[in-house]
Amino acid sequence: MKVSKRWLLEFIDSAQSAEALAEAFTLAGLECEVEAAAPDRRLAQVVVGRIVAAAPHPDADRLQVCEVDTGEARPRTIVCGAANARPGLRTAVALPGATLPNGLSVQSQAVRGVESAGMLSSAQELGLAESSSGILELDAEAPIGTALAEWLALDDDILVFELTPDRGDALSVIGLAREAVALGLGQWREHSEGVTASAAAGGDEQGRARPVTIDAPALCPRYMGRCIQGVNAQVPSPDWLRERLRRSGLRSVSMVVDITNLVMLETGQPLHAFDDSRLQGTVRVRQALPDETIHLLNDQSYTLAHGELVIADDTGPVALAGVMGGQHAEMRLDSSAIFLESACFLPPAVAGTGRRHKLHSDAVHRFERGVDPAAVPRALERATHLILAMAGGEVIGTSNAGDVPAAEAAIVLRRSRLAWLLGIAVDDTRVARILSDLGFAVEAVDAGWSVQPPSWRFDISREVDLIEEVARVVGYDAIGAEGYAAHVAMQPVVEARLSDPALRAQLVARGFQEVVSYSFVEQALDAALNPDAARIPVDNPIAAPFNCMRSTLWSSLLPIVRYNVDRQCRRYRVFELARRYSAEPGVHPTVREEVMLAGAMWGSAYPEHWAQPDRMVDFFDLKGELQALVPGMDVSAGTHPALHPGRSGRVTLGAHGAIGWIGQIHPSLAKQWDIPESLLLFELQAEPLQQRRLPHAPHVPDYPASRRDLSLEVPEDVAAQALVETALRRGPEMLRDCFVFDVYQGAGLKNGCKAIALGLIFQDFSRTLTDELIDEAAQGVVGALHDEWGARIRG
Repeated sequence: MKVSKRWLLEFIDSAQSAEALAEAFTLAGLECEVEAAAPDRRLAQVVVGRIVAAAPHPDADRLQVCEVDTGEARPRTIVCGAANARPGLRTAVALPGATLPNGLSVQSQAVRGVESAGMLSSAQELGLAESSSGILELDAEAPIGTALAEWLALDDDILVFELTPDRGDALSVIGLAREAVALGLGQWREHSEGVTASAAAGGDEQGRARPVTIDAPALCPRYMGRCIQGVNAQVPSPDWLRERLRRSGLRSVSMVVDITNLVMLETGQPLHAFDDSRLQGTVRVRQALPDETIHLLNDQSYTLAHGELVIADDTGPVALAGVMGGQHAEMRLDSSAIFLESACFLPPAVAGTGRRHKLHSDAVHRFERGVDPAAVPRALERATHLILAMAGGEVIGTSNAGDVPAAEAAIVLRRSRLAWLLGIAVDDTRVARILSDLGFAVEAVDAGWSVQPPSWRFDISREVDLIEEVARVVGYDAIGAEGYAAHVAMQPVVEARLSDPALRAQLVARGFQEVVSYSFVEQALDAALNPDAARIPVDNPIAAPFNCMRSTLWSSLLPIVRYNVDRQCRRYRVFELARRYSAEPGVHPTVREEVMLAGAMWGSAYPEHWAQPDRMVDFFDLKGELQALVPGMDVSAGTHPALHPGRSGRVTLGAHGAIGWIGQIHPSLAKQWDIPESLLLFELQAEPLQQRRLPHAPHVPDYPASRRDLSLEVPEDVAAQALVETALRRGPEMLRDCFVFDVYQGAGLKNGCKAIALGLIFQDFSRTLTDELIDEAAQGVVGALHDEWGARIRG
């Protein structure tokens, strides 16, 4: 939001400098900086001139020799190449000796044999525009010979605001003037030009008004329209109007559009002008019909499938309400009849439409933050006054549908609560004056004040909001620092839970490097890695590849892998502890976020060393790393669409059940995404990994342990882990451990079989075990393995 200081001073009497105003606004929560109205406020030796005559240059097709009146005794001869140079035009003349903001020094010189005593300048050359197509065109009333800086009032400052989304009331000159008065920066100066008593009250339907109906009052409580005929839309905007818009960051379009923009900046109320001759029948404020289409002023067509609020006539939609007008009824230079719209579209009606169709405008920016419904008639009257004064015409009728929404309930501001939150005492009279100056209706009650927020403050709904208003006007620097009123105790560290930093530290200690990536990923890659997920698209991606929220962390890791492989990285181990996202279907769809630990390994199993033979990492290397990280973790055979069908597994952890996947990337994906086929991946739920049992020192046994080894022949599809689990589950109490120490496949075995060697550790804490007891227990384990898995002792 940019505001000219001169414009602001039309509403307040203030002797404050622009810098003082900016500082006061910033300290009150409205961040503000100061810019100059022009790179060179003086523009010395640049004056208003009038082209008396223009003739072709005798030696150049694209040049003209102009006779220019600059208020001196004789006209000056100036050679000009601008296409819009013509007799009668008043423009900016840089006299010899002038130095323009772009560094150009103007001197009298011969141009193709014709002496040129000055330069006709463009807005770009004067630093008044970033680009321009010809010399600056000034009003026909601009006094000849007057300094251009004086005529355009360039001795001005621009206040540039960076407003927070809750302060939509400050998106206008009037709103900022109201704020300045409350901050003690000046006194209010009534500015009632073009606002009649009937308009301030809302007025009634009068004259030959076009019928207006509101079919969606929950989205548009108030709509006013005014028919004006006989308007000369071809009249150019005056210099003061174009300059005011320029200093506010807007470009001049046409007289009528410029006026609606000016009134929007002044009052905060967006307006729209339709060509009344192109409207048919009744104007309706309604929601779009399914698959209804509209062609907007940006020359794009849109399909409306979500009940967007539209302005429609009897033929169909003519505008997206509060967003952008349609081409069907747009104002043109030959338009002479206007239907001027001023309405209160509530934030839900506009914000969703703008984001859904990726449309942003000054109107959207204001409506989605909340626009004062009481400003609707004031803005309409102000715009009407300016149009009639500058473009002519007459009002033939005014339509008024709906009314100002009922005021919200008053909020009680307790004196005790104010003092408790601020930590300082504020005089009752000062509190009431601050709130009154901000437009609140204040009434004293026993506990403090009953406060009615004004219609333009959509951000005030609770007592704490009122306390914030008092605090920022009093000044945060006036609130001294004090010690905490409450005792802040350190929270205990839960030993049974592994913290995020501790989990990361364990992986780093095992040779992994942490990566941090965007949650936005390429949708095609995410779909290939996790095809069954309910993905969440990103409406406005920061870049084309980041058009989807990741449903798996692998979508973020694979581009990192590819980047490092392309740079000759021979050994790489990475991990990321972050969230993945999925959509939860239902009547009210929600987003599910889940913290996951994911990682990737590829390349050499060990760092390069002369005494260590080189080999590539494999599935069992990754499994070993994770089991070292999480004791008790098991891996069972499983199939995942992103992993190699014979080299992948589902990870389970005790009572938590399945917590993720590990394995080698699927060959087809490796080829499609240019990833090494040997890449190993894992993705596990973080929460189960962070739950750990506290260390327990067992009793040192008094009696020795004994070991028996079993060499078993089992079918090929039996997992070694399944044998271990069965042995421990069905074995006697004195069986303390069971583990695999060899696996063999080859000659000497039946077809479809393999050999697995198990080590059994027996120990009793109350006695020494005899060979007979141990042999009997071992045979019992063999019997259990035979019953469940068909295992037998190798012959």
